[in-house]
Amino acid sequence: MPQFPAPETRFPITLPDGSLHRDTVFLRAVIDHPRWVIGEYSYASSENPPEDWAHELAPYLYDFSEDRLILGKFCQIADSVRFITAGANHRYDGFSSYPFAIFHRDFEGAPSMPGPGRDMVIGNDVWIGQGARLLPGAQIGDGVIIGAGAVVGGVVAPYQVVTGNPGRVLRARFAPEVVARLLDLRWWDWPIAQIIAHEAAICGGDLAALERAAQESG
Repeated sequence: MPQFPAPETRFPITLPDGSLHRDTVFLRAVIDHPRWVIGEYSYASSENPPEDWAHELAPYLYDFSEDRLILGKFCQIADSVRFITAGANHRYDGFSSYPFAIFHRDFEGAPSMPGPGRDMVIGNDVWIGQGARLLPGAQIGDGVIIGAGAVVGGVVAPYQVVTGNPGRVLRARFAPEVVARLLDLRWWDWPIAQIIAHEAAICGGDLAALERAAQESG
């Protein structure tokens, strides 16, 4: 059975010449930030890998932010993706959206600052295409695919394909009964050796084989 890198591996891809591919990282290994919650094996790639992956991906998620960015397991994040978290928000229910408190620095009860936003939650096995933007408070279900350049906010149900600006559901990936069975199986919570052993069923869409694997292990 092939050896899979540990989730704490910074550079999980080894090139044929034995060198490390430094454009792709496991995010748990490179982000140490109090407002990030990162699932195992989720990775990001960049043509110009940054020194600070947390800031590159979510530039408005500060140490003192009240919201969090919660990222599930086995997510795939392409180049130039941005998570625009609640720290980017302006208050816009009054006559001006100008954030005066940012400049005068008297934040306690500052009327120009919006209230705290909700967490951004990305499910498991979510693929986010190049240049996509996720808006404050987005709730993205397991197995969602977000197309390149899409701008996505709100709630996206599991196993949908979302494209465009504003992002809209293009189609469901599977029939509702298949989605329900996949959400019950939760293959991403299996031990990594079991996942790799059943890679063909997972990537080939063999639900019956996955259910047999779950029964055999349970």
